[in-house]
Amino acid sequence: MKLEIPAGDFDGYIFDLDGTLIDSMPVHYRAWDQTLRRFGLKEPLDLDLFYKLGGVPTDLVAETLGRHYGLRLDPAEVMAQKEELYVANIAGVALIEPVVAVARKFAPTHPMAIVTGGTPDIAIPSLRAAGLEGLFSLVVTPLDVPTGRGKPAPDMFLLAAQRMGVSPEGCLVFEDAEPGIRAAQAAKMRVVRVDSRR
Repeated sequence: MKLEIPAGDFDGYIFDLDGTLIDSMPVHYRAWDQTLRRFGLKEPLDLDLFYKLGGVPTDLVAETLGRHYGLRLDPAEVMAQKEELYVANIAGVALIEPVVAVARKFAPTHPMAIVTGGTPDIAIPSLRAAGLEGLFSLVVTPLDVPTGRGKPAPDMFLLAAQRMGVSPEGCLVFEDAEPGIRAAQAAKMRVVRVDSRR
């Protein structure tokens, strides 16, 4: 994987987690597929639809998938079961080495944050399992923003910049999914697109 990193120095670095730092999307996909089958899904979860929802808050993913497949479900119950399945299989998650190398390079000298659509119950164990927990002083999830708006809204990225003490324009973001890319761009941040479906 070749990353197109813009020239120049940045004041802060922000990384999406799933599909950007860790190759967790296949594990998330299997967890969503298995969970939705418990709630009546009769066919394999559409892979393209799943990837289009990358970075979207988990409860909204549950609502969107329920509507798409005509399933009557409680998003909170679906989310809890899906996250339980994901955590049970978290050992199967691999690093996306080119992105991790960038994070390790700048961690000693720059503020760095994770901005993820997942909940802390998923993000923190994922970072720990991947051995990346010590690189990031800040993890921002939809639960941290007063509006509760996750990607593609810019709220989480703007909060991360504020908490790092840098301007949004001074941040470089690493993202794999369209909702996150749109969110970072709406926050006036430069973005490095990570091809997580290589």
